[in-house]
Parts: sequence; structure tokens; C-alpha cells
Amino acid sequence: MKKKMYQNVAATHFREHSSIYLFVIVLFFMGVIFGAIVVNSLSFTQKEDLFYYLSQFFGQVSAEEVATSNDLFKQSLLHNAKYIGLIWLLGISIIGLPVILVMLFIKGMVVGFTVGFLVNQMAWDGFLLSFVSILPQNLVIIPVFIIAATLAVAFSLKMIKKQFMKRMGDPMLPLFGRYAASFAIALVFIAAAAGVEAFISPPLMKSVIQSIQ
Repeated sequence: MKKKMYQNVAATHFREHSSIYLFVIVLFFMGVIFGAIVVNSLSFTQKEDLFYYLSQFFGQVSAEEVATSNDLFKQSLLHNAKYIGLIWLLGISIIGLPVILVMLFIKGMVVGFTVGFLVNQMAWDGFLLSFVSILPQNLVIIPVFIIAATLAVAFSLKMIKKQFMKRMGDPMLPLFGRYAASFAIALVFIAAAAGVEAFISPPLMKSVIQSIQ
């Protein structure tokens, strides 16, 4: 019974905010495409310099000289929690709406640039490295960021309507409670993604790097 109730709540949520979800998803993938295009605009020297540092990092991964899994977990969790927290704060500030969209675009651009650079420099091997080092945690992180950005945009729009258009609607306090709870749930998924990035991705990366060296 509870499962069906949650499914109905989720279905209603996605239906009510479908236009925002569509906009946010398109914006994110525009960032991914832009990041991939930026790779091709780099000069030969810039690509060589970046690839040199990347090769150094691969050497450290292969020799197990990178940070411990616990340190990686803390770093990933802290980084993504800060990002999510900033989106949450911007959602409750009316002027933060455009910044949320910029942050999402930049997130997509970083993913697109990283994958694009690896593929550009290493062809199939680069794709394989992207698959094991970037994809696992981002299967969780990207949907969380898209949902978080959508919720923040929706909440910000409701505040704008409430403040400037003097529209009557749902009381803001219960909405704020649900908004805060949704971001607390997002942090749980961010922690799961950090666990994947810290404990699963490094061994996969190491095995791929050793196989292509």
C-alpha cells in the first residue's frame, strides 16, 4: 500500500514539474555537448600538457599512490554535498534561480569535457577509462543533481509568484519542509555515489590502466 502511495506521489510530482525537468535535462546535456566541443578548441600544446598530467595521475593509480579509499570517500562526499547544499540555498533565495541553471550547465560541461578529452586523446582506451572512472558514480550523481536543480527551480518560482505576483497558493512552511526533506534524501544518494567513486571506481580504473599500458 505504501509503495503504491509513493509511486502516486512520484508520478504526480514528475507530471506537475515535467516542463522544468525537460528544460533542466536539456540544459545539462547542452553543457555536456559544450564541454566536448571545448576539447576540440584546445591547442595541441594545451592537450599535450593536460595529457601529461593525466598520464602522471594514471601512473599513481597504477602504483596505488593515490589517496586512500576513505579519503576519496570524504572528498567526494564533501564536494558533492557542498554543490547540492549551494543549489538548495539558491533555491530559497529568489535571485539564485539563474545561478542554479549556470551550475547545472557547468556540471554537464565538466562531464562532457572529461569524457571528450579522454576519448580525443586515447580513442577506445579513453572511452573504456571514462566508462569505469566516470560513469559508475555519475549514474547516481547526475539524476540527483537534475532532480535537485528541478526542485530548487520549482521552489524559487513558487517564492517569486508568492512575493511579486501576490498569488494565493499552498502555505510556504509545509512546502519548505518538503523541500528540505528532499535535499536530505539527496544527500543519502550523494553518499552512495561517493562510496562508488571511492571503493569501486579506483580498482576498475587500475585494472583498465594496467591492461592498456
